[in-house]
Amino acid sequence: MYQKIDLRLCVITDVGMVADRSLEGVVLGAIEGGATVIQYRDKRATMRAKFGAASALSSVVKERGVRFMVNDHADLAVAVRADGVHLGQDDLPVSAARRIVGAGAVIGVSAGSVAEARQAQSDGAEYVSVGPIYTTRTKPDAGPPVSAELVREIVRSVQIPVVAIGGIDASNVEVVMALGVSGVAVVSAVMKAADPAHATREIAEIIELFGSKTCAG
Repeated sequence: MYQKIDLRLCVITDVGMVADRSLEGVVLGAIEGGATVIQYRDKRATMRAKFGAASALSSVVKERGVRFMVNDHADLAVAVRADGVHLGQDDLPVSAARRIVGAGAVIGVSAGSVAEARQAQSDGAEYVSVGPIYTTRTKPDAGPPVSAELVREIVRSVQIPVVAIGGIDASNVEVVMALGVSGVAVVSAVMKAADPAHATREIAEIIELFGSKTCAG
């Protein structure tokens, strides 16, 4: 059985947003500020480059007791000893990814509808993410924002945690958490911040007001 994972605040990496700073430094700031999960995502690099970057981050993150996830690639997740993999609708199905990452790993799935969320749960995913909640430039193919009612409906329709993503920052995270989600995933709010620790802490403190009923398992 997989180990529990605290999904309250997932910070997703984007090396293109950190300017002249090191990605590792930004991630360390996010952890200092209260990130509960770090997810490695890089849509542009070669797999060899992704392996190098994700390997370095995996060690840094896990040494600090924070969960480390890899986006899209189940094989990369295993290679860098990540805690799990997050899959999109065009990636490997959960059943195939499970054969690669093993029973003890966490698998998350992006869902854009109730049907996709229910399918992910049926297939054995530990959580689903839903979005974009707000317009975002971070992921060009993210599509238009989803409705608040859809988020609430997905939360009601599955028994696994639901994580909201897309354009979330300290100014709107309270509204998002009020939809009933277990946590949020952020990218630019932390990756672009002049002070990643402060930016993460602002979001984490608001999430904390909603209690700690946010761990899968």
